[in-house]
Parts: sequence; structure tokens; C-alpha cells
Amino acid sequence: MNYKQTPVSAGVVNKGFPKFGLTQSGAAVTALKNYNLPDFVLAMVAKDCDSELVNRGRIDDRLQSMNDDALAMLHKVFVDCQVDEAGKYAQYRFYAYVSSMFHKCQVLVNESVPGRSGKNHKMQTAVKSSGMYVAVATNKATGTPVNKRDVARFYRAVRDIKEGEHGTMLADAVYASSVGFRDDAVPELSALSRSGGDHDENRLDFKTASFENNIYTVTRC
Repeated sequence: MNYKQTPVSAGVVNKGFPKFGLTQSGAAVTALKNYNLPDFVLAMVAKDCDSELVNRGRIDDRLQSMNDDALAMLHKVFVDCQVDEAGKYAQYRFYAYVSSMFHKCQVLVNESVPGRSGKNHKMQTAVKSSGMYVAVATNKATGTPVNKRDVARFYRAVRDIKEGEHGTMLADAVYASSVGFRDDAVPELSALSRSGGDHDENRLDFKTASFENNIYTVTRC
């Protein structure tokens, strides 16, 4: 999913994106309304920036209801694809990416999903369709590249969910990274996924996704 697909007018690109007037906020809305911004991401940014947000209406009307700080943050995240130290911007892009993969599904953030073992697995995103879990996904936003231990831990958690009573419809698992993968990580996840068996009732489609050059590149394991 490419977040740089929309040209940005010179009036919008301001380093630091200080408070701007009606002309510049209008230009920001014009740029942002062409992006696939999920409702729940708008709500999270509005909360972070202490902004109003109308619940319904066209995307440009909803954006216009947000304050300057919220518009500035959205612009940094989706138009400029900036990186912040805490990794929050990367997470917002990740949430939007997951939402784009599963249209008309409910995307839940930081969801605890029980597995067969009785353990609750905290997933950065879990996707539901008709009330059933159909996908889970996680993203590494900061730090060192994803390694073999990271993917093995993810695999075991997803497999435990799949084998539990809440995982009967679970079909997809995505490990995304904004900091890349070590050379041995993707082959490790691929090997683990093949070890799970190919029976339809146990089938899980594991994918990895790297955010590079302002776009997610997906590899099926």
C-alpha cells in the first residue's frame, strides 16, 4: 500500500508543520482526503491531538472537523511518511495497511485473543468478520530488524490461537516490520508455517510485510 501516491502542494509541506491558517489547513484536507484513512485511525489521532472529530459524513468533512495538530500529524504519517522515535507514526501506517487488506472487516487494536493453551495472546491487530477472528497481525515499529526468535514467538502464538475455540475461522497472519527483517527471519517463518500441516482445517497463510520506500512489500511464507 503506497502512502506517497498523492502529490502535495508546496503550501502544505512545512517542516515541523506549525500552526497554519485556513488556506493551509484546506490544502492539508485536500491532500489527505485521497488517502485510505480508516475511521478508527482518525479517531486515534483525534484523541492523541485532543481534537474534535465528527462521527459521520464524507472524509473531507470529517477531516475539516479536526484541529490543526491532528491534520499536521496525519500529514506527517501518511503524506510525508515521517518516522518518529516512539514508532507511533509507523503504527498508524500499519493499522491503515491492515485495514486496507481486510475490507468491510472490523480491525481491533491491541486485542487479547485466547489460545488452546488458555493463554491470552496480545495482538497489535486482530481482524473480525461476522464476529469471528479471521486474521491477526503485528508490526515492529522501532529497534533492530525482526529476527528468528521474533517470528518463532509470533508463529507459536498464532498457532495456539488457531487451535483454540476462537480460531476456527482464522486464516491469515501477518508479521510486518518498519525496521526490516534479518536474513534468517523470513525463511524461519516459512519453515515453521510449512510444519503446521496443509489440512484445510489447520491452514494458515503466513505473510511478512516490510515498509520500505513508503510502501509495504508483502512476501507469502
